[in-house]
Amino acid sequence: MEPLPFSRPDITALLARGVTRMLSEHGLAPILEVPLANGRRADVMAITASGEIWIVETKSCEADYACDAKWPEYIEFCDRFFFGVTEDFPRELIPEEAGLIVADGFGGAILRESPLRPLVGARRKAVTLLFARLAALRLPQS
Repeated sequence: MEPLPFSRPDITALLARGVTRMLSEHGLAPILEVPLANGRRADVMAITASGEIWIVETKSCEADYACDAKWPEYIEFCDRFFFGVTEDFPRELIPEEAGLIVADGFGGAILRESPLRPLVGARRKAVTLLFARLAALRLPQS
C-alpha cells in the first residue's frame, strides 16, 4: 500500500515546524502567524538574542510561490527575510534578495543567508513590542 500524499496545508504545517525547530537550534525565539501593521501575516517571525528580527515566508510548492507576489511587503518589518521551502522546491525561483531555508517536519538548514537590512529605531521598537505581546498572549493562562 502506498502512503497517502500530504496535502498542501499538511506540507505547510510541517515546513513551519521544521523552520521553527531550526531557528530554535540556532538560538532564535520563533513564533508563528504574526500579523503585521500593513495587514500582512508573517508565517514565522523570530528574534535573535541581540534583538535582530527575522521573517520566514514558507512556500509548500511552486504553485504556492507563483501566486504570491507580496513577499517584498514583509521586508520593512524585519532585519532579515527568508523563504522556507521543501527539499524538492525549485530553488532557482527564490530571489537573491532573500535568504533560503530548506526544511521538513524535523528541522532545516540555512542554504543562503539573507542580506541584513537593519530596521530603523521606531520600526524596531514597534515590531519588537508586537512580538513580545503576541508571544506573551499565547502563553497558557493559569
